[in-house]
This record gives sequence, C-alpha cells and structure tokens, in this order.
Amino acid sequence: MVRITEELLRQRAEHNNCELFSLEEISLHQQEIEKLEYIDKLCRDLKILYLQNNLIPKIENVSKLKKLEYLNLALNNIERIENLEGCEELQKLDLTANFIGELSSIEILKHNIHLKELFLVGNPCTEFEGYRQFVVATLHQLKCLDSKEIERSERIQALQNYREVEKQIRDQEQVYLLKRAREKEEALQKIQEKKEKKKEKQIKPKPGFDGRWYTDINNINPDPLEDKENHQQKETEKEDQEWKIDKDDEEDRAFWEEPTPYTPESRLEAHRYLEEKRRVKENIRGQKMKEKPPRTLITAEGKVLNMNEPKLNFFLKDDEENNQFILDLAVYRHLDSSLIDVDVQPTYLRIMVKEKPFQLVLPAEVKPDSSSAKRSQTTGHLVISMPKAQEIIMANRKTPTLVEPSDSNKLQTNIKREQVEKLEVDPSKYSFPDVANIIQEKERTGQGPINLQQQKVIDTENSYVDFEDDQDVPPLI
Repeated sequence: MVRITEELLRQRAEHNNCELFSLEEISLHQQEIEKLEYIDKLCRDLKILYLQNNLIPKIENVSKLKKLEYLNLALNNIERIENLEGCEELQKLDLTANFIGELSSIEILKHNIHLKELFLVGNPCTEFEGYRQFVVATLHQLKCLDSKEIERSERIQALQNYREVEKQIRDQEQVYLLKRAREKEEALQKIQEKKEKKKEKQIKPKPGFDGRWYTDINNINPDPLEDKENHQQKETEKEDQEWKIDKDDEEDRAFWEEPTPYTPESRLEAHRYLEEKRRVKENIRGQKMKEKPPRTLITAEGKVLNMNEPKLNFFLKDDEENNQFILDLAVYRHLDSSLIDVDVQPTYLRIMVKEKPFQLVLPAEVKPDSSSAKRSQTTGHLVISMPKAQEIIMANRKTPTLVEPSDSNKLQTNIKREQVEKLEVDPSKYSFPDVANIIQEKERTGQGPINLQQQKVIDTENSYVDFEDDQDVPPLI
C-alpha cells in the first residue's frame, strides 16, 4: 500500500524546487495510492491535482483546498461524490471510469458555483435511464457534461421533467445498491476461500511417525551410497523447482482467465495479486544474489587476477620518455565520478565502476603515491598516470662541441667590436651641387644690390694627395 507522505509530495514537486507551501500543480498518477491524506495540510495553494489511475476508494481530505480549480480522479475505486464543498474555486472535475452508482450524490456539487465541466463517463450511473437529464437539471452552473456542451433547450426540458426523472433515478439507485451489496459479500467469501487454500498449501507432511527427522549418531563410517543419494536428492529438488514454476504459470493463467465482475474488489484483488508476484520475484532475485559466490580478486596464494567485470575498453601505454605507465579506461561518458573508485598498488591497479571491479596486473612496479587520475570532460575516459619505481638511465643526446677560441683570436674579435664602423662616400663617384652657383654670374651681375661672388671650389682629390702632415708646423687658429 502506497501512502501519500511529505517525502512523496516533495519528490513530485521538483518543478517547484521541492517547495510545498507555494505548490500550485502536482501529479500523483499511477502511484498505487489507496487513500487521500495530508494534501490539504501540506499543499494549501494547489490549483491542479492529478490523481488518476490509483486505488482511491473515497474522496476525502481535499475540502481545505480553497484555490483548487481542476481535480482529476479518473480510474479509481470511487463509489460516491462527497467532501468537495470546501473547494470553492473548483471548475473542472474528472471522475471517468470509477464505480459511482449513487447518482444523487452529485447534489453536493451545487455548492461549487464555479463548476463548469464534469466527466462521469465509464461509471455505472451513466447507464441509468434519464442520467443526463437528472445531472443537467440538478447542476444549474454546469456548462459541459461528458465533453458535450449543455444547450439551453436541453436544460429547460430537463427542468420540466425533473420530478419524474428524479424518481426513476432513485429507483435505479436502490437496485444498484442491492447488487453492490451482493458483490461485496461474494468478494469477501472469495477472499476467505483463497486464504484457506493458501493455509492448506503451506501445511506439508513431515517425515517420521511423529513428524521429526531421526539420524543414527552411532554410525561414524560414511555410507558409500550417501553420495548417490545426495545426487538423486539434488536432481529431485531441480525437478520440484521446475514443477513449481509450471504450477505457478498454470495458477497465473487460471487467475487471469477466470471470469469476474468489474468491481472495486476485483480491481483491488488484481492489484494485490500482481504485488505478491512482484514480491516473490524480488525475493527470488535476492536469493540468487546472495547465492552468488564472492569475487576472487586475489587468490589464496597471493596471485592477483586480471578482471574486467564492467566490460570497458582500455589501453595501457608504456611511456618510456617519461618513465611511466598510462592507462586509458573508456568509462561511460555520463557516469558520475562519485561512482568510480581508483586504487593503485605497486604491482596492480583496481578500479571500481558502480561496484564492479576492473583489475589489471602491471608489467612493472610503480609508485602509487606519485600516480594521478584525471577524467576527460568530453569523452568521459579515465586516464591514470603511474610513474615507474625503477628509474631508467637514458642515453644523452650528442651535442655539437664548440672549439674554444685562442687568445689571439679573442683579441682580434674584441678590437673589431671596439672599432666603430662609419659610412663613407667616395667624392669621385658622387658630386654635390653648389647651391650658390645655380644661377650664372652673368645673368646676376647688375641686377640688384647683392652681387654673388663665385666661391672657390676646392679640389678634394688634389688636397688629399698633396697634403703632408708636418708636426713642426703649428696648427692654424
């Protein structure tokens, strides 16, 4: 039996950050709920409530939901409309495929003045003669019944024939209630018979005249026929298990093929049957898990075994340049890193992925303290770097030897560095124009107060050639 608890409500309120005081919409469908409770105390501001496809037999604990606008209770075991007077803002009520036979119980919906839509399809009351006329005449605020709009002429006609229709409905209700009483008695008898059958099956005859086992404690020497008997006993146990499975299949087939009326009791019985089957399967699965032998990661002799239970692809690389082993394990991309546990030992590596071991024996001893594990954000792969314990001496590469220069060469290079290089121009190759003689003297004479005199051009070549540096001659001032 599933009950409505605060934990369940918070789980279904993830869209509202698991907050209940401000929750306006919640869906509790297909939760196998058998009782309505705690909703009106924890979720006062609810506007939309989905409770379809459960096992709710009665409408209760929703009258304090003053802001509730839409209530969906389809596919439940409800037999009567009640406890909805406090839902002042209720506009839409869905009771499809329930067991409502007391059609007169809809009179309580008169207090819900904002109710516009009502769904009663699939209920026994819809088979009553005059069902629609009675509902239309009783609920004046209703605008749509069973997805069909109520016209004005239909309402006027229903109000005119209300007395006659009401009497018909009352008579049909009484017949239905008597029928339901008989169905309940039959269901109770059926349940008692099944309980008695189960008790008979559980009682099994025990061996011995007084129902006890007896052994000969004086017989110390084992009988050579005991092994054969044990083997035969195991075979008989297997045959018994197979027979039980076939018998369970036959019972299952007989249960579903047995004709039963569609009642709240039969629906609840089917649910109980499925729940019991599910519980038996879980117990069998739990026993198999318990019977499963423990994993042998290391033998009794101390030998470490290679194991890849999670069935992951991996690649082990020997990085000689960095003197280390690199393991690339293809872990699932969307697997949370908290579900991975890495344990590096000097001679082997163990990784637990969702409690499934991946174990690998290393070709050489490594340093566990210096090892590191990283995970790729794009591929999800786990990369583990494990430095080797024994350092390998690598041959150094030959570097070109430089010949040391002699002292004389050093002096020459220093002198060259001290000399400042200057850019000199050969005057024989390049001639510089005389700005003063651009205009000829003949044209300039007599044309103004200024007379430009011709400057003497010094022959640079001759001056340099005939020049003698005499130390006795004093310098010119």
